[in-house]
Amino acid sequence: MNILLTIGIVLAAVVVSVALFLVVRRYAPRGGFFSDGDRAAGVFGVLATGFSVLLGFVIFLAFTSYDTARSGARSEATDVLQQYEIAQLMPRAASSALSGELVCYGRAVVDIEWPALRAGQKPSINPWAVPLFRTLTSIDPKTAAEQAAYSKWLDQTTDREQSRLDRVQAGADVIPGPLWLILFVTAALVALYALLFADPGEHWLPQAVIAGTIAALLATSLLVIRFLDNPYSPGTGSLQPTDMRRVLTQLDTASRGLGIRAQIPCDESGRPL
Repeated sequence: MNILLTIGIVLAAVVVSVALFLVVRRYAPRGGFFSDGDRAAGVFGVLATGFSVLLGFVIFLAFTSYDTARSGARSEATDVLQQYEIAQLMPRAASSALSGELVCYGRAVVDIEWPALRAGQKPSINPWAVPLFRTLTSIDPKTAAEQAAYSKWLDQTTDREQSRLDRVQAGADVIPGPLWLILFVTAALVALYALLFADPGEHWLPQAVIAGTIAALLATSLLVIRFLDNPYSPGTGSLQPTDMRRVLTQLDTASRGLGIRAQIPCDESGRPL
């Protein structure tokens, strides 16, 4: 989320709302537009409560998607680390190939998939998923350790693919268009109904504060939902490939410390050589 842009939008909403309220107040009859203020306040309470319930539901839905993407990214990085460890139990030639392709997989997540998600695009498949599968099908496990490692690799591949799916799906606009329309229409109704409480018989300052507070609350709520609905957008709080970067650093450190010589068939960005 761009903090400066968010502050600017909220301030603009407050200024416009206060200006409209003061204009309506100038032409409003003394005592306001309502002859029965209590009944009007009750209707406003029902309208505001309905918007609050809808808003809470949408925020919960959007935050669930955001949290699923964050958990998926963390789990995917952990799966890559665990598969790298399992790869060392495979036959020597396959072990070197699998280790290198896993490193390329992680680099592609950081430097290919993440920029695509940030740009609003949905990656179809990691470019190193197919090479990993081809290398795996060429293995003929013979010893008990190799057979156990082969079976465990298959399980972890399923986990990794599910984690990646959780990560990628979050950038696909979880909040549907009709729900956005209902949110904006309801927010507009709340704002317009609040204007009808303008009363030239009261001091302008408390009324302006009320109008500005309602506008700030509505604008902030919609902006928060927009941020959670697109968690990869640039700015503060957006999801970053921090876990995968950490795993890649751990793999490099472990490989040098244990003398593992992996064949890495890609550049630093995960693109095939």
